[in-house]
Amino acid sequence: MKSLTEDRERRVEFEFVRATENAALHSLHWMGRGDKEAADAAACDAIQGMFDLVAVRGEVLIGEGIKDNAPGIFLGDKLGRWGKDDPRFDIALDPIDGTSNISKGMPNSISVMAAVLVPEDRERSMVNIPSFYVEKLSFGPRVVRATREGSIPQITLDLPFDQTLTLVANALGKRLGELVVTVLDRPRNQPFIDAIRRVGASLRLIADGDITAAVAPSLPDSGIDLFVGMGGAPEGILTAAALKALGGEILVRMWPRDAEEKAELLKTLTPAELSRVYFTDDLVQGDSAIFCATGISDSPMLPGVKLIGKTAITHSILMRSRSRTVRYIKAVHDLEVKTIRLRSLSGEEPL
Repeated sequence: MKSLTEDRERRVEFEFVRATENAALHSLHWMGRGDKEAADAAACDAIQGMFDLVAVRGEVLIGEGIKDNAPGIFLGDKLGRWGKDDPRFDIALDPIDGTSNISKGMPNSISVMAAVLVPEDRERSMVNIPSFYVEKLSFGPRVVRATREGSIPQITLDLPFDQTLTLVANALGKRLGELVVTVLDRPRNQPFIDAIRRVGASLRLIADGDITAAVAPSLPDSGIDLFVGMGGAPEGILTAAALKALGGEILVRMWPRDAEEKAELLKTLTPAELSRVYFTDDLVQGDSAIFCATGISDSPMLPGVKLIGKTAITHSILMRSRSRTVRYIKAVHDLEVKTIRLRSLSGEEPL
């Protein structure tokens, strides 16, 4: 007999995909128009409108908007109808991961959400990391398995990065020159870039959108072996939800940008808490995580929205950690009849 917890997840998992699909379709109008705030607002409006119809009690624990100084769905916002008996979820989302990319008409933008069921005896199922940036390192299940079996030592954030690259290459049975590493192209990540080039590994720089890059090493056909760098804290939590289903691992540690931010964080954290390394299971607790994303522009994870005449084709991914199920969903939308529910209108709008 299936548990009530499992049934509750199954009843709502596709509603999350509908939300990211609608966000992708509604924000597509802003592709290449140079206005990332308008694109983000369009995606948020579509997600909120969709969840106004969904029988869940969803609380946003990880949201965007504040960090980007843009319209968004914020920490503490409520999603869903909030009926007394509706299942309760902690929600992390980025209506558009890669807002700069969509504003410039570039690849690597997705709409992404994650949700974790909160049991009645638990206050939270997700961790909210208070720092603006975190140090991140993610790798796939083959590396996890090699560590567990003892064929390579435990990978940590304190290892010299040259040594980490060697360990990952050994776990994958590759020469260093065959290893492919993705890094967010920012000055703060230059030491990682220098190390990758020094050992002769292949470097893939991205301008924005590090959720897809951090998930990619756990996807068997991505061609990416490792992701590293300092990036946004919310994206690290979303990545962890995906890796729960894929069997990969992410290591995360707070990375204060300057002495002022460090001092501010230490007002509420101990030095040990500030330097703590979080693993996937620390960031997303329990085994009930749902992760979904819809491509807006092409990325290593998903193709973007394709417009063919009066038809739009979307590509989404849906994962459940409990069953380790990963679904790729191709949807064909007839734009002559397709409508999207928007919170700003409290109703449907044709595309």
